Amino acid sequence: MSRPYYIAGNWKMHKTRAEAADLAKALVTDLKDGKHKYLVAPSFTALETVGTIVKGTNIMLGAQDCACEEQGAHTGEVSVLQLKDLGVQVIILGHSERRHIYKEDDLLINKKVNLALKHGFEVILCVGELLEEREAGKAEAVCERQTVEGLKGVSAGDIARVTIAYEPVWAIGTGKTATPEDAEAIHAHIRKVAAKLYGADTAAKILIQYGGSVKPDNAAALMAKENIDGALVGGAALKADTFLPIAKFA
Repeated sequence: MSRPYYIAGNWKMHKTRAEAADLAKALVTDLKDGKHKYLVAPSFTALETVGTIVKGTNIMLGAQDCACEEQGAHTGEVSVLQLKDLGVQVIILGHSERRHIYKEDDLLINKKVNLALKHGFEVILCVGELLEEREAGKAEAVCERQTVEGLKGVSAGDIARVTIAYEPVWAIGTGKTATPEDAEAIHAHIRKVAAKLYGADTAAKILIQYGGSVKPDNAAALMAKENIDGALVGGAALKADTFLPIAKFA
């Protein structure tokens, strides 16, 4: 079945508001005739600025994380209520940097996923293995565990608002990319896992993005694979001249 392509830019901890505004304006102009689904996820500090620019366009506004509680005494955290107030539509959860640098486990990520869905957001749930896990032949098992645990409690009705992003940790920011064949094998496995959880028809509709050193010169080869439905782009999302060729891949 034909699924839409979904190209998302995760700006990570980069850009002042002025820099974020410049990039957002360039993307709005150059993607207005784009045929795919688009998202930008700036830092929390730039959400309002970028949100004003992308509002009413074909580019959705994403946040890079959220707190696992609605509100309260959580110094330094940002709540789903605050994100909704800023016009955020999508929240990226379980990114490998959150898992491995900030030690977020499957339980915490799952709590965030359910909270975000409860408040009407779309979610991008990131999964992916470390290099030593891949070398030990555990890539499929790790991605399966993260998918199953991350989706606990997510209803058949809500799964339509979840995109899964496969990001091999060894390929993020390293310049190494999984080959299209390696990526496709994991994407196909994740879709099988989703079919076990939600049935084949629902699994066939789930979008599974690839993330991990996606660049203008490898995007088309990745997107050509049957189970790869888009990209979660890091470094190449920080400049219009590298993000646009990915967003408009032919």
